Amino acid sequence: MMELLRDRQALALLLAASLTILSNATISPALPGIEAWFAETPDAALLTRLLVTAPSLTVALFAPFAGMAVDRYGRRPFLLAGVVLFGLSGSAGLMLPDLHMLLASRLLLGLALAMLMTAQAALVGDLFEGAARGRFMGYQMAATNFGGFVFVTFAGWLAGVDVFLVFALYGVGLLYLPFLWRAIPTTRRPRDVRLAGSEEDETGAGPWVLQLAFLVFLAGATFVLFYVVPTQVPFYLARIGHEEPASAGLVVATVPLAAGCAAFAFGALRRRLGPGGTPALGFVVMGAGFLLLSAVASLPAIAAAVALIGGGFGLVLPGFIAGALDAAPAARRGLASGAMTTSIFLGQFASPLAMQPAVEAFGYVDAFRFAALVLAVLAVTVLVGLRLPRERAVRAAG
Repeated sequence: MMELLRDRQALALLLAASLTILSNATISPALPGIEAWFAETPDAALLTRLLVTAPSLTVALFAPFAGMAVDRYGRRPFLLAGVVLFGLSGSAGLMLPDLHMLLASRLLLGLALAMLMTAQAALVGDLFEGAARGRFMGYQMAATNFGGFVFVTFAGWLAGVDVFLVFALYGVGLLYLPFLWRAIPTTRRPRDVRLAGSEEDETGAGPWVLQLAFLVFLAGATFVLFYVVPTQVPFYLARIGHEEPASAGLVVATVPLAAGCAAFAFGALRRRLGPGGTPALGFVVMGAGFLLLSAVASLPAIAAAVALIGGGFGLVLPGFIAGALDAAPAARRGLASGAMTTSIFLGQFASPLAMQPAVEAFGYVDAFRFAALVLAVLAVTVLVGLRLPRERAVRAAG
């Protein structure tokens, strides 16, 4: 880890990735206050929840095109432009007086994320290979989520002062910009990059496309369930008597803290359990967290439940991203990162649309139990689905 911190390029990639944690969950502690402020706006309850996931819709729409553009024109300009747009559109919430305008600024934030995330992931694929790439993804997940713990905790405090102050946190992207400008490398055009074993299937649909599609599906399903925490738990806390924004901030901030701790173990677990066993374990841990969440009411117990959800998530996501970058040929890494980014953010956007009707029809407790059941199914699916390609590769090598 210390070696990475001495590498300016690696540190720049970690800082760029840390902005993604700000995109959605940062405003979560302020949601009840924002809903109360705009109470007279029609459909304020749903629109307020969509503030968390609105960037995800834009990312889902534009990430594939951003990925293709990153492959064609290079990583650096798209990453830097994305950071600038991120800082400006994210902090615009400080000045927008209308809920619909606020929602529009969040959609623009998603465009910034599509540019930033696809370029950043493609750079990771260019600069790291094999086991080093897997280790970096674990460290990136850890650094991003530890930063998220700090930001979301601070956001809870800011929301207690003024619910709109949380949008000021997006200005950190502009603070990062001078260092990113100096440190982000100008790599060769991706079509000129050739790594060992990457020449095959560069233009046609090969086995890597099927593996990528499977990982894209799993990542999207994961985020539909994971984003129950920032979009529903603050309201659940208010429903059972924990109405202070700081309480919601501390509970939600437990998620990235736990995810960061788990991500440190990702590299070692992946070597031991394999590409299927590690996310399967993560899904089981997430499911245990939702079961506990459905059974407790005290703030410490709820924090423990969402910590399990975050810890399991920290074992799931790095493997899917690393697997996508491993599967894709060098000249298609932008496309692969764009597909994964689309899946991740489409899952985030769909989360309140999928879960809010269940919450209204059956209540929070039954909705949390249903999430646990789906995660158990996903654990079996990923264990089987990612083990079979590995076994075929071993037989072919033998």
